[in-house]
Amino acid sequence: MRAGNSSFFIPLKYSKTTHFTNMKTKTIFAFSALAIASCTTQKKDMVKAPSAEKVEHKITTHGDTRLDNYFWMRLSDEQKNAENPDEQTQNTLNYLNEENDYLKQKMAHTEGFQSELYTEITSRIKQDDESVPVFKNGFIYYNRFAEGQDYAFYCRKKGSEESDEEIMLNGPELGKGQSYFAVGGTSVSPNNEMLAYSVDLVSRREYTIHVKSLINGEVFSDQIENTTGGVTWANDNKTLFYTKQDPVTLRSNQIFRHTIGTNQSADKLVYEEKDDTFGCSVYKTKSSKYLMIQSYQTLSSEVRFLDADNPAGEWTIILPREENHEYSANHYGDHFYITTNDNAKNFRLVKAPINNTSKENWEEVIGHRDNVLLEGIDIFKNNLVISERENGLTGIRIIKWADKSEHYIEFNDPAYMSYTSSNLEFDTDILRYGYTSMTTPNSVYDYNMSTKEQELKKQSEVIDDTFKPENYSSERIYVTARDGVKVPVSIVYKKGTKLDGSAPLLLYGYGSYGASMDPYFSSVRLSLLNRGFVYAIAHIRGGQELGRQWYEDGKLLKKMNTFNDFIDCGKALIDKKYTSQGHLYAQGGSAGGLLMGAIINIEPELWNGVIAGVPFVDVVSTMLDESIPLTTGEFDEWGNPKNEEYYNYIKAYSPYDNIEKKDYPNLLITTGYWDSQVQYWEPAKWIAKLRDMKTDDNLLMMHCNMEVGHGGASGRFERYKEVALEYAFLFDLENISK
Repeated sequence: MRAGNSSFFIPLKYSKTTHFTNMKTKTIFAFSALAIASCTTQKKDMVKAPSAEKVEHKITTHGDTRLDNYFWMRLSDEQKNAENPDEQTQNTLNYLNEENDYLKQKMAHTEGFQSELYTEITSRIKQDDESVPVFKNGFIYYNRFAEGQDYAFYCRKKGSEESDEEIMLNGPELGKGQSYFAVGGTSVSPNNEMLAYSVDLVSRREYTIHVKSLINGEVFSDQIENTTGGVTWANDNKTLFYTKQDPVTLRSNQIFRHTIGTNQSADKLVYEEKDDTFGCSVYKTKSSKYLMIQSYQTLSSEVRFLDADNPAGEWTIILPREENHEYSANHYGDHFYITTNDNAKNFRLVKAPINNTSKENWEEVIGHRDNVLLEGIDIFKNNLVISERENGLTGIRIIKWADKSEHYIEFNDPAYMSYTSSNLEFDTDILRYGYTSMTTPNSVYDYNMSTKEQELKKQSEVIDDTFKPENYSSERIYVTARDGVKVPVSIVYKKGTKLDGSAPLLLYGYGSYGASMDPYFSSVRLSLLNRGFVYAIAHIRGGQELGRQWYEDGKLLKKMNTFNDFIDCGKALIDKKYTSQGHLYAQGGSAGGLLMGAIINIEPELWNGVIAGVPFVDVVSTMLDESIPLTTGEFDEWGNPKNEEYYNYIKAYSPYDNIEKKDYPNLLITTGYWDSQVQYWEPAKWIAKLRDMKTDDNLLMMHCNMEVGHGGASGRFERYKEVALEYAFLFDLENISK
């Protein structure tokens, strides 16, 4: 999935302004400041934009020829990793650095403000924060941050919270001196004596697995490279399973079995996914009884299982893969509980005997509903918990096994997000769930499924004496799109903000892969709201907020619905006086960056400014190249342009292919040089072509972070430097400077 962001921050050079008490001095200072500002503005306007070299490169498909003058910017992994860059590599690096320098110069007058914004944002975050403890197999597990540290301590206590703390993994120590550091997964052995964990030091989501003794702290010689990061233990405490990736495409395609104390070269390949449109993963059921391998693509899946007490045994398929059939399986008693879209667009739940899982033996547990999407289940000894989505909002439904009685947990906000959290124990009546809304910080509850009593375990703390949820308003409206479909929009603003068209508004969207963009609280967002911005999320087609059909109506040959919905939401927000055309802004990342590229081609005059993070904008060329990570697995999302019908349709909206000589809005683009999901050259080529073609004098800037990939900076606070840049970009366009 092409989702995420990158990180960047302009170096801070300005100190706080000295306070003057003499009125004459104040006046002189004011005139001086105006003069300096004038000079700064003139200098900013005189900064010369980079001009990328044009090298003719023609691509002919289905008899149609496209001209890509910036194809030369594409580098292979070998070129990027070479100690001595060749001429092409050096030219590409020079161009990326020129873009970085240009942005720095154009935004130099906001450096001080960025520093203030960064401090403001990070000061709201509790420095010495700690996760809510989770109980499993006799231990309480939690992560905590120490003040000033970017990375977490991974900890546990035996038996109760009053016991002594054991630091299993010291994040600050492991991440020290690393330009990028991320822990992928952690997994404790069934006997509680070993920890398997994975680390990425490059930001390509290629993790190396290590194993550590929790008895004496020794890190074993086992070192397993090029994995997806997840680790699954068999029940014998000496065997673990992991997933490897294709070194070129990064497709998760192989499952290996590893024995503790041996070299990776001795590992046994237990499954290989040879269909290049599928990926695979391995996990253990909550009951700890079975190991599971899931093969998956956008529209199809297949699950195998193996007794976790017999890791060298033969795997059994639950149901062979079928086109357009997605299913997943959970274990309970003598049955697998299967969530399936077989004859059920919004999914249904069935159960099948473990020894005979064919469809003929399926027994329906929860039937299909046209207006409710079944998103997932949690199985407990006494209760079945269903995660559902109806009318764009999430719900949690609880059913007792004994008498089939049921109830829902009640929520009251007009727009909110609820979800089941870490529920690792099977024999308990306590459900851990999370709740947040656009005015309510993320809250974690323990809910007694028998008594219906609940306890707030933690609400994310906002370190700001001025913050009160009641000072903000949240709304949900429905926009009638051009084809008559009603699109939900979640909105939040600070009370007192004038809704007469004068307020600036930032509209966020994604609309791909069936990913639902739920309305959640963000303490970072307060920096926008407190300065008069309205913030809105458009729940456009291509997501799954209104069920599976909502997703299917925004993909493949219906993808234009995604872009039209977003544009129609923007226009409706203007009509309803939440903002006006001169104050409307848009933001999206990855596939949401594709959304940004499409809307500025279709209706550029609607937006005053747009932020596109790691944007997937060269859609035709990328989907034609099966060597690029993610491509083969996404034909069911975008279509395969080797098919002429899909080629013509994708080309009609592909942002890079549809740039014209016309005015475009102010635009800020971010990307990462090591991004494996949306390669850096897509935004780099996009901005070069935009700069060559556009007919306006609006801002057009890009930063390519040379040290990170798709997910951005790894440090806890480092990511907010990019947010400070993005907010400074918006505020500058609104003449807000403090």
